[in-house]
Amino acid sequence: EVQLVESGGGLVQPGGSLRLSCAASGFAFSNFPMNWVRQAPGKGLEWVAGISRGGDTTYADSVKGRFTISRDNANNTLYLQLNTLKTEDTAMYYCARGRNRGQGTQVTVSS
Repeated sequence: EVQLVESGGGLVQPGGSLRLSCAASGFAFSNFPMNWVRQAPGKGLEWVAGISRGGDTTYADSVKGRFTISRDNANNTLYLQLNTLKTEDTAMYYCARGRNRGQGTQVTVSS
């Protein structure tokens, strides 16, 4: 059974940083591309960043230059470093393997 458990969210001021983690289990993590997606209150799901099996990364224009996705295949963990956070980054953040997602971790950016 695919399990994805996100952590690391919280309340941060604009301009601040957070590091999200996603512990993966139940599948061969290193064999799959992975993504981070988010959902802001009252809005639909938005793709944020993706990483290939080999570590190639892609980003939504809204986060490019501020967020960094990475993976640790030895420890089956996906990361998302969030820097220079803006109020519009407030959302529930999920790691995803295809249509599988975890329960999410809340990021709130507010002064």
